[in-house]
Amino acid sequence: MSRPIIGIIGNSYKIDDEYPVHAGGTMLSESVSGVSGCLPLIVPSDPRYVSVPELLEACDGFLLTGGRPNVHPEEYGQAATIAHGDFDRARDAITLPLVRACVERGQPVLGICRGFQEVNVAMGGTLHPEIREIPGRENHRMPPDGTLEEKFALRHVVHFTPGGVFERLMGAQEVMTNTLHGQGIVTPGKDVVIDGHAPDGTPEAIYVRNSKGFALSVQWHPEWNAANDPVSRPLFEAFGDAARAWANGQENWSLKTA
Repeated sequence: MSRPIIGIIGNSYKIDDEYPVHAGGTMLSESVSGVSGCLPLIVPSDPRYVSVPELLEACDGFLLTGGRPNVHPEEYGQAATIAHGDFDRARDAITLPLVRACVERGQPVLGICRGFQEVNVAMGGTLHPEIREIPGRENHRMPPDGTLEEKFALRHVVHFTPGGVFERLMGAQEVMTNTLHGQGIVTPGKDVVIDGHAPDGTPEAIYVRNSKGFALSVQWHPEWNAANDPVSRPLFEAFGDAARAWANGQENWSLKTA
């Protein structure tokens, strides 16, 4: 039996500042293949090459990855500033309508970091360009120095809503996660439920209420050590189960709430 196909949203880069590519992190493919049990397929996130209807037809689920460029603030009604950083309007043009289509259809979608932010913006929410500037918030950015192990090390607790979707998925009300992001949710979008927070109040886990299928997102990076991490593994396993169910025409979301 063939594996379900997961479209991994690629990011635009230039090799040696010259040769343009679309790429996805190896650990993302490893997580999708080894933990979710699905076939990873990197998507060139640019409407010049692919369309949302084509992607919906070709894939069984989608992984919205992290990335250095941020969602353009015009997508949530704000003007761009230096604090907003770099942008990728081509990716915005693919992912935002893709999220809305997946929610409507019930096609599984998992958002990570920028993908977490994309889900919120796609549903009508807003972001803050630099959450460490908000009084009482901590610096959630990637440490500038150190090895990959040090940069992706577990750094803070995430508290889940008692009895909520993520607590049931993880089997715990508190978990330890890494943190490598600068932006964060200010206003949740329509039907976006903030189901987990960092100790400083920063939203870290969301799901889309009343979605017809799996629609979870996290602000941390669960792809790091996903096969062995007790927080990452159940997330990717549930995502894979949802994609298999979608591929077989079955109900793919077993953690629905009223």
